[in-house]
Amino acid sequence: MNQETYRRIVSGQNQGFGVSCLRFLLRGLSLIYGLVVRLRNLGYRWGILRSHAAGVPVISIGNITAGGTGKTPLVIWLCNYLQNKGIRCSILTRGYKTQAGDISDEPALLAKSCEGTSVVINPNRLAGAQKAVSAHQAQAIVMDDGFQHRKLWRDLDIVAVDATCPFGYGRILPAGLLREPISGLARASAVIITRADQVSETEQKAIEQRIRRYAPAIPIAKTAHKISHAVSYPNQMIGLEELRSRKIYAFCGIGNPDAFFDSLKRNHLDLCGTKTFDDHHAYTPADLQQIYADAAACGATVILCTQKDWIKNALLTPAREGIVFAYLAMELDFLEGIDKITGLIDTPLDTTNGKCSV
Repeated sequence: MNQETYRRIVSGQNQGFGVSCLRFLLRGLSLIYGLVVRLRNLGYRWGILRSHAAGVPVISIGNITAGGTGKTPLVIWLCNYLQNKGIRCSILTRGYKTQAGDISDEPALLAKSCEGTSVVINPNRLAGAQKAVSAHQAQAIVMDDGFQHRKLWRDLDIVAVDATCPFGYGRILPAGLLREPISGLARASAVIITRADQVSETEQKAIEQRIRRYAPAIPIAKTAHKISHAVSYPNQMIGLEELRSRKIYAFCGIGNPDAFFDSLKRNHLDLCGTKTFDDHHAYTPADLQQIYADAAACGATVILCTQKDWIKNALLTPAREGIVFAYLAMELDFLEGIDKITGLIDTPLDTTNGKCSV
């Protein structure tokens, strides 16, 4: 089952007797998974399970739902913020779908966007943190996708909530997209509502109210992913106005493809076709040949993807006269609450004389 079909099933969009039976089965599995998650969280709360410190401040950027919530732009923003304060930091990531000795789309994007910041790939977060400190002399660690990885102690837990699908259809995996009950937000240090510009103010307020039901005093900020331009090989910029004058074919293999396509439409780009792949899809030359064929068939003159997708398939791109292949450059924009977030970040950091300590 591909990602798009799965989302349509758990969201209730797909109907029918067979689908209803499948949803019933998924809800049964969800009860078991939810019980395991609750018992694990209780283990940490009661001290049966323990978190271990890295010896330097650890800031986690995580979420409570599976799929793309906009964590990567937040990780990049946070690393650049720390670097500007003179703090040497490392990014700690599990490297989802990364083979031994390779580097996948997300770590590659982080390394490219955070020059001077080491990227440590290790599903064992504690071991990865120890390497960041010993091998890279990290003064602070930014843990990507770390909210549920509690073995490593963190000084701050910042949770990203995607405004376009904030609470995973209200059910825990696999019946929904929640990794744990929404009540888990009570242990977060702050929440950042991402893609807030893609929903109405009424919807934003409803999301805030539900968050505060579980974490009444938690700081909440809002961000948007703004399109600035596109970049084609070799580093040729295409302005937004020029993009609006072209026919666009767009594809992606990310956790929330609808958010990507919606952002194109909201910026008045002329989409003549789209294609969705599973999150972290391993592209093949045949995939790219098919993308070009589909784009040519609908009269597109530009093929657009996300930067993550570009990193994975730029070298596979076949030459095709008349069609430009490019990725969309997105900028993180804080709509409100940035002072709340930076204030929290600065608290565990002492940057006197370029040193950082808890």
